[in-house]
Amino acid sequence: MAERPAPAPEDPAPAPHARAELVADTAIALLAERGMRGLTHRAVDEAAGLPQGSTSNLARTRQALLELAVHRHAEREARVLALGEMPGPRRGPDAVADALALAVHRTLTTHRELLVSRYELALEATRRPALRAFYDATGAVFREQLTALVTALGSTAPERHALSLIGWTDGLMFTCVAGSYSARVPDLAELRAGLRELLRGMLAD
Repeated sequence: MAERPAPAPEDPAPAPHARAELVADTAIALLAERGMRGLTHRAVDEAAGLPQGSTSNLARTRQALLELAVHRHAEREARVLALGEMPGPRRGPDAVADALALAVHRTLTTHRELLVSRYELALEATRRPALRAFYDATGAVFREQLTALVTALGSTAPERHALSLIGWTDGLMFTCVAGSYSARVPDLAELRAGLRELLRGMLAD
């Protein structure tokens, strides 16, 4: 008797970690495309091509879904900014300014979705104390890295200088994505010049 052919293997279900990333990435994309009102568990399932209820099984509440998006957003933004790969302090402030300019330019030109979704999450955090605490905790990692960076460059007021750098870069990115300069992205040379001026001025204190 001939053997029966083995049944065709079913497509494997995504691993839990991979599914969490898929859900979070889809939530980030929906925030950028539709805003906070467009982010629902059902919308994530549909956009991600998952069976209905998959997102609810992973993040049962809206708060849990938002926290998942914030955590994933921080991971992705950290890779784009790559502060851990900044030149060492011996290279001087101009080299650091050039590297920061490249990170900002990369964000503005190829990762605008991340910026728009971050603004949506930040605004929502102003209305949700639990999300505010979670959002601030993830953002503290970036702030600490930047504070360590300016400290290594010789800053006499690293916390104040880190705030100035964050304010300059965040303000510029918001202006170029959602503000009055949304139709014009500064080129790399302009960003380098601005950041060199800022860092030189701070470190001359």
